[in-house]
Amino acid sequence: MSLLILTRHGQSTWNLEKKFTGWVDVDLTEQGKLEAKKAGELIKNNKILIDLYYSSLQLRANNTLKLIQEVLKDKKEFKRAWQLNERHYGALTGLNKEEMKEKIGEDKVYQFRRSWDLRPDKLDKNSPYHPLNIGIYNKVKKENIPDTESLKDTYERVVKYYMEEIEKYLLNSNILISAHGNSIRALCKYLFKLDNGQISQLEIPTGNPLLISFNKDKQIQECRYLDDTRAKNLVVF
Repeated sequence: MSLLILTRHGQSTWNLEKKFTGWVDVDLTEQGKLEAKKAGELIKNNKILIDLYYSSLQLRANNTLKLIQEVLKDKKEFKRAWQLNERHYGALTGLNKEEMKEKIGEDKVYQFRRSWDLRPDKLDKNSPYHPLNIGIYNKVKKENIPDTESLKDTYERVVKYYMEEIEKYLLNSNILISAHGNSIRALCKYLFKLDNGQISQLEIPTGNPLLISFNKDKQIQECRYLDDTRAKNLVVF
């Protein structure tokens, strides 16, 4: 049996400010750091040994993973991939979610956040929030840098990377991925064969590892959050 642990980063500064964050590279809050350390403690207390680590290019996911490793006293290098980044929210990037509800309506904001194939308007390439103007993306090919994304777009890049770079190690390794709400939702859609309606209901809590165990045929045997007091609804699985 092998394990896959999916961990959404701890609370970020823009989570706290209720902003659409996407590819903007913000860090963890103090609460987010505590959530990351708690994630590490949960893994440690369950006596889980991790063989391979993956994260996005983004600071909040990277620092969550580093804090987990610090608790585990594990100094392994981890793989960073832009394909595991959060969904790009286009022109919504940097805007306050509550203010947008007042401006365009709660239903429309929900559609932008949870619909399968609806893209927000493109973010202006001159915006300081555009990935082209953020240093960590300097080595990413420009054709791979989006101006906006739907969850479907996010799914396609996340799942392609997972199938090509991660899935092959499942038979012999325990793997931890530290990523983002939408990149994890995309991966869950693939792993649990969720339809477009089910994926819209799926909420991923920050800093609470989701443990998925597989048999030798890579079929899922078990799925649970390590902190059941902060577990979101897993009925869709």
